[in-house]
Amino acid sequence: MRLTTRRVGFICVVAAVAALLLSGTKSRAQAPSGNANFRPPAIPLVAHDPYFSIWSMANSVTAEPTKHWTGAPQGLTGIIRVDGKYYRFLGTIPRRGNGVPPLKQVSVSITPTRTAVVLTSPEIELDMEFMNPLLPDDLALLSRPVTYLTWNVKSRDNREHKVTVYFEASGTLATNDPGQPVMASRARIQGLDLLRIGTKRQSALDRFGDNVRIDWGWFYLAVPQSEGASTTAGNQSDREQFLLTGDLPQVDDIGDARPPQIHYPPALTLNLAVPFGSVGSTPVERHILLAYDDIWSVEYMHTKLRPYWRTRFPGFAEMLEAADKEYPVLEERSRRFDSELESDLAKAGGEQYAQIATLAYSQAIAAQKLVEGPDGQPFFMPKEDFSNGSISTVDVIYPSAPMFLLLNPKLVEAQLDPVFRYAAMPAWKFDFAPHDLGVYPLANGQQYGGGELSEVNQMPVEESGDMILLAAAVAHAEKSPAYAGRYWDLLGKWANYLLVHGLDPENQLCTDDFAGHLAHNANLSIKAIEALGAYAQMAEDLHHPEVAEKYRTAAQTMAKRWVAMADDGDHYRLAFDKPGSWSQKYNLVWDTVLDLHLFPPSVAARESAFYQTKINQYGLPLDNRATYTKLDWELWTATLATNPADFQRIAGAAYRFLNDTPNRVPMTDWYDTITARQVAFQARSVVGGVYMKMLAGPDVWAAWVARSADAGGASR
Repeated sequence: MRLTTRRVGFICVVAAVAALLLSGTKSRAQAPSGNANFRPPAIPLVAHDPYFSIWSMANSVTAEPTKHWTGAPQGLTGIIRVDGKYYRFLGTIPRRGNGVPPLKQVSVSITPTRTAVVLTSPEIELDMEFMNPLLPDDLALLSRPVTYLTWNVKSRDNREHKVTVYFEASGTLATNDPGQPVMASRARIQGLDLLRIGTKRQSALDRFGDNVRIDWGWFYLAVPQSEGASTTAGNQSDREQFLLTGDLPQVDDIGDARPPQIHYPPALTLNLAVPFGSVGSTPVERHILLAYDDIWSVEYMHTKLRPYWRTRFPGFAEMLEAADKEYPVLEERSRRFDSELESDLAKAGGEQYAQIATLAYSQAIAAQKLVEGPDGQPFFMPKEDFSNGSISTVDVIYPSAPMFLLLNPKLVEAQLDPVFRYAAMPAWKFDFAPHDLGVYPLANGQQYGGGELSEVNQMPVEESGDMILLAAAVAHAEKSPAYAGRYWDLLGKWANYLLVHGLDPENQLCTDDFAGHLAHNANLSIKAIEALGAYAQMAEDLHHPEVAEKYRTAAQTMAKRWVAMADDGDHYRLAFDKPGSWSQKYNLVWDTVLDLHLFPPSVAARESAFYQTKINQYGLPLDNRATYTKLDWELWTATLATNPADFQRIAGAAYRFLNDTPNRVPMTDWYDTITARQVAFQARSVVGGVYMKMLAGPDVWAAWVARSADAGGASR
């Protein structure tokens, strides 16, 4: 996890898709169960991968343009026409004159797979829902870059109203910067009319870095032919005609390629007008699909990889057709998944904890890309959003893993596989695990620190401990060491490194490298000790009794020495040589989660009691050096508490931060516990770490893993 935002080049981002469907008058199913009183720092709309990730970053979805997670505008605009009057329900409209007034936003509810917004005018109520069916037990579905946008309209005044919805997608959805020329076109497939927009250059995987967006592939609007909708591949003057007449032009503007944000000639946009007919007290529903075809997703060791959904479908058209047909089923599956997960979260940690974990869900997935690996296996590859742009960083995989260990450990295997394969290659010549695989989306070898050339600014104890602990966690979840057995030689090499260097680490970086180098790091020492115990546990399960005995004895001996070396009275030190210091010992959570029990229970009890005296209004500081914290780590630390009230005190402070922070960005994991201000980082996958509390409940963990196994896990 890095502070520096190195712009090593540029690439990355965005994708959207729309498809319209279903005319009928069916009433809406139950509203999402998310807390409508919670004010998230940013509202997720489209959530799929580091390029196709669109948010509303304000209190109201009509207050600002919709944006990519980086903050760059990626405009989705919505207008509703009611008996000749116009209201805005999404985004903003730069135009002369008085503009189009917004509907009144009544509520926003966020669940793991859906964001629902209720808006009203004196005449009508509009329920708008963005559904991203990110169901973890179906990897082909999880990787589909399709968002369903549903509108449900009913009268509020007991009168009939003639209603039409206008929707517009900007060409910026397919560019890194607004000066890149884009082209629009249309097509027709079984049951769907398609509009698409993309750059003229179409140079796939030619741009890499952090604060960048995608500029290859195509953003789609897919509209069911049964809807009677009007569509144009046009420009912003089409919106002006709709505002004058309620209709769209009958011709497309598909001339020369031009930038998506210019005044003359008018910028290219995709536009549609959806008639709802005469709407009374019985709700009328329509929906469209927003989608993005990136064609090639990432590069792994100089081989281009495709998105994982292509293991099920031969092409984008077939995938869209299936997505359209499966909408009703996916809506029901998503609602059931949301309800069950939210219920278990609340039981485990309380309502405020459940809200934190719910908001983290789609972000943790959308900061990663699920692709088809070189041998057809799934690779789940995270990007370090706004913290260097690295791809498959081990100490980003490590904190994100609890959510995936809970919901489908095959996804953790898919995170680790690219790293294991790279570490076995001749290019990686060190006796410890690598830090990263490159800079997103080019996973062609480590770039951070000394890279493949030297040990400068490497994280040997950190990354080796991470890989061993995660392999052990997969074995624990799956009740089988088979996955670890595939990479046993590497795990053994890294365990030996920790045996020599782990108890009292030299002056080196850990995952909290933004705080700088630190020698004799007590929390990093815990990681090494827990990893050695975990390695012994796997060795025993793999029928290597002598290896198991050697490393278990070593881990137990090191744990006893740690207690004496770190002792500071009523707590344990930040560093062995710094009396009076303290830090969160979040790595200690594995001691009980993996049933290692290397440390006396009194260690966690003493630390937990001490933490209660250090909680600020918005959270528990990471250590005594500063007032900032890490959201993922403080929830790991809170999980050490045996008293539910102690856990909820820390979780409640984190909840207040999310509700009060003035920084309107996708959830940051690095913030100040006094001011609630973002320090750095946003939209990162590490927020999946807040699910660590769920792993502390063995029955709950086992039930969710069984659910994914019953559904077929990675095979679907």
